[in-house]
Amino acid sequence: MTSEHGDANFYAIIPAGGIGSRLWPLSRADAPKFLHDLTGSGHSLLVETWNRLEPIAGENIMIVCGKAHAKAIAKELPTLTSDNTVLEPSPKDSTAAIALAAAILVRRNPDAIIGSFAADHVIEDERRFAAAVNEAIASAGAGYIVTIGIRPTSPSTAFGYIESGEPLEVPKAAHALRVVRFVEKPDLETATEYVDGDSHLWNAGMFIAKASVLLDELRANRPDVADPIEEIAAAWDTPHRAAVVERVWPTIPAVAIDYSIAEPAAEHNRLAVIPGDFRWDDVGDFASLARLHTHGRANVLATLGENTRVLNEGSSGVVVSQTTRLISLIGVKDIVVVDTPDALLVTTSAHAQRVKNIVEQIRRSGDDAVL
Repeated sequence: MTSEHGDANFYAIIPAGGIGSRLWPLSRADAPKFLHDLTGSGHSLLVETWNRLEPIAGENIMIVCGKAHAKAIAKELPTLTSDNTVLEPSPKDSTAAIALAAAILVRRNPDAIIGSFAADHVIEDERRFAAAVNEAIASAGAGYIVTIGIRPTSPSTAFGYIESGEPLEVPKAAHALRVVRFVEKPDLETATEYVDGDSHLWNAGMFIAKASVLLDELRANRPDVADPIEEIAAAWDTPHRAAVVERVWPTIPAVAIDYSIAEPAAEHNRLAVIPGDFRWDDVGDFASLARLHTHGRANVLATLGENTRVLNEGSSGVVVSQTTRLISLIGVKDIVVVDTPDALLVTTSAHAQRVKNIVEQIRRSGDDAVL
């Protein structure tokens, strides 16, 4: 299948990892966020991601995931081939996942351009998304490591930001800008300044580059990651894969790609950003899930679940139910109720980020059965 942009060298990588602990008890170790339908589309977030990328990358889509989720992912994506499935023996954060996929692909195609897109994000207006990806591919072809930043619609303190600089004048990438620096999640006052200005974008964690360029940057910054990745990739399409992975994988340090590649690339003037003018959310907690379904309207109660039974008298927020239990809400605002067969969560949108703390308490208690 030929991709829409006509570049057969483009490969989409979907790292499918993490459990989304701020969405517990909906998201679990055996049923992570990306395997759930959180938009009401009838498809999991993973399937939505695949469907969004297929018109751009065609058959060139690679999944990187843990062994525990391999069967569920194969069921969700029946056209996914074994050649395009990379199983991680254990979590090593985003650098190892993306770099290993890049190192495998560059051996199969030295001209490969790779793009990494999370399995669990929600994106609306796929036409604008595709336009941004195509500009990123053009910028990658010019030698840049590229990210897609989202124009902020609110002063969010839940996301990191990208400070953009001058236009780069890349052919077929009219909106490409130089990245000045990455900014960690700011306080509300700083985030408000960013939204009021015109140079800061949300960091959506999308990266596009020639596989060779991305790996060169990794070697320069983190040879302790690059060297074992290269050793595994060299054995990947050989009978020695299993033995090499078993021996080498445990030696790889866990580090996020922002720190190993993106931030150093910005310092080296090798990082570009394409502003994305489409609605995006990483659905990182139940507050963002509520916003997604209420569209920011006050005094609205959103309900999710096939058999959800809710009685509401003057309440707002979100109810997610995996049971047939009747849930009655009276006069509570911005409530979050998540009802599953073995665990019940009740909080508010304002405290949604603290769900992760509850997960840590459960883990320390040893009650792993509900995780």
